[in-house]
Amino acid sequence: MDTPSDTTPAPQAPEWSQAPDGWDWSAQDADGRWYWYRTEPVPGIGGGIWRSNSRNQQFAAAGRPNPDWLESLRRRPSAAQAPGPGGPPPPAGPDTPPRP
Repeated sequence: MDTPSDTTPAPQAPEWSQAPDGWDWSAQDADGRWYWYRTEPVPGIGGGIWRSNSRNQQFAAAGRPNPDWLESLRRRPSAAQAPGPGGPPPPAGPDTPPRP
């Protein structure tokens, strides 16, 4: 006997345009709640949740429960491309003169 497949859409992450400035991470807990993070969160010891200092996490949206919550961590695209303080400069383009 064939079992019908689950055709519900994947959990929808909140739009980055809704995130406060400087809150460059988001993740969804197993219960479906999305949070913004100012610092990169880590999985909670008991499982099912992401953790960060309470001052560095903020509720973002409610979603449906997600058994693949560990795969939900994402970083704001513009933050992932920006070099950190003291980091290497961006690569030179074809019109950029080489650095001395």
